[in-house]
Amino acid sequence: MRLRSLVAVLAASAIALTGCSGDTEAAGDSTVRVGVTPQPHGEILQYVKDNLAEQAGISIEIKQFNDYNRPNAAVLHGELDATYHQHKPFLKTYEQERGGDLVWVAPVHLEPLGLYSKKYSSPQEIPNGATITIPNDPSNRARSLKLLEDKGLITLKPGAGQEAGVRDIAENPRNLQLQELSASQIPRTLQDAAAAVVNGNYALKADLDKPIAIESPKGNPYVNGLVTSSAKQDNPEIAKLAELLTSQEVTDFIKREYGGQFVIPAS
Repeated sequence: MRLRSLVAVLAASAIALTGCSGDTEAAGDSTVRVGVTPQPHGEILQYVKDNLAEQAGISIEIKQFNDYNRPNAAVLHGELDATYHQHKPFLKTYEQERGGDLVWVAPVHLEPLGLYSKKYSSPQEIPNGATITIPNDPSNRARSLKLLEDKGLITLKPGAGQEAGVRDIAENPRNLQLQELSASQIPRTLQDAAAAVVNGNYALKADLDKPIAIESPKGNPYVNGLVTSSAKQDNPEIAKLAELLTSQEVTDFIKREYGGQFVIPAS
């Protein structure tokens, strides 16, 4: 009888432990692993994690990267569930060049590109033959060229769009030398150039002063947003995260934290 009682107790304990293990796994299922660049994406997502996620019933694990390509690769390899660091043109170019099946989920904010200089206070002051550094990834390269065109420094060929390159420059009256660098490297080399086109997140990270020219947010296609894999696009936790990132609370946080200049909520 004692032996039977002991077996019964052990069996009940095993069932209880199995149940606990299952509960832990179920709870773990609500964790969303998200790849971000530190500023502003990591800061915005940290605000969501600290202030909104628990009430919404999800847990957020944040993984920071200092380049634009590795977060997408991590999602495709199953190491992450989503990324929050890119805009649609960059996503399109990434898939064309590297493959993969990624899905745009929701727009969150815009980081207007800025033209920065430690030597000149306006685009008009930049002299003939000066060097301007621009990002070398295709989507931000085209975006940079459009900014330079809008400020009267160059003219692009008719029809040059979101994949424009230096080859698409029709007129360069000042004979400007455009040097292409990784977007993350450009702030560190600003002192060596007449001016540089810098992405908003890297301008924030480098604590740059006010730009001498800035990209217009009106009708801008380069809004940053949440991206996942096609396999996880119907995941309810991804949907909850998208809802939080586009909430009024996050909109107010972005306005309060970044002052409406370097980071602008998606409209």
